[in-house]
Amino acid sequence: MNRRLALVTGASAGIGAAFARIYASHGYDVALTARRAEHLGRLAEEIRLRFGVETLTVPADLAEPSAPAAILEDLAANGRAVDVLVNNAGYGLPGAFAETRWEDQARFLQVLLHAPTELAHRVLPGMVDRRFGRIVNVASLAGLIPGGAGHTLYGAVKSYLVRFSQSLHLENQQTGVHVTALCPGFTYSEFHDVNGTREMAHKATPDWLWSGADEVAAAGYEAAEANRPISVPGAPNKTIAAVAKLIPDDWALALMAWQGPRMRKL
Repeated sequence: MNRRLALVTGASAGIGAAFARIYASHGYDVALTARRAEHLGRLAEEIRLRFGVETLTVPADLAEPSAPAAILEDLAANGRAVDVLVNNAGYGLPGAFAETRWEDQARFLQVLLHAPTELAHRVLPGMVDRRFGRIVNVASLAGLIPGGAGHTLYGAVKSYLVRFSQSLHLENQQTGVHVTALCPGFTYSEFHDVNGTREMAHKATPDWLWSGADEVAAAGYEAAEANRPISVPGAPNKTIAAVAKLIPDDWALALMAWQGPRMRKL
């Protein structure tokens, strides 16, 4: 194969689907993975017809510990290696930590922390050998600001992805592999549909804080090409991230506490 391959997790909709289209528009073949096989099939056909690239679909549930290895084995069986990895799969788990089931939190950690880390670890050696690679870890603005009440592990995991990406970025400066943590804020996608908080999120958040999935994915693509370790799409989100660095921790926590009753519901 002459074309490089981009693997996108959580590719069936939203930011993942937008990433798949962007990489296809730049001449990459794309491998799409998510739980919903029917959605993947429709997107794969759209991309193949629109951009003339090869599309592969690998339905998988990243909550299963065996999924990362199985996805890559499926691609290898088709003679393909991953040149671009977009770790996008994710969701939110509403509520206070003590009010949730550990089984749900464990699945959350598997999807948002263990799976992206394992996928990166498995594809990175090949990228280094080929002297080319792109890893985009879709983190969040929540990973750059203090933790708040509700969605207890979300900000913590996204902060991990930011630090993980920074370390990989530094380790691979001379390898041809670019690593970026993409940190969007509120984004129009299926994220809030999955946990049933879309209406509440829109009522609680002004329109100017929301970005489109295409806009977010484009920012991630550009940052990865430029080899920037962190990308925060949108001027409002950049401002929030900058202010969070400047104000004292106790002030920031007081602000998050003031926001707490609303955020615990989202």
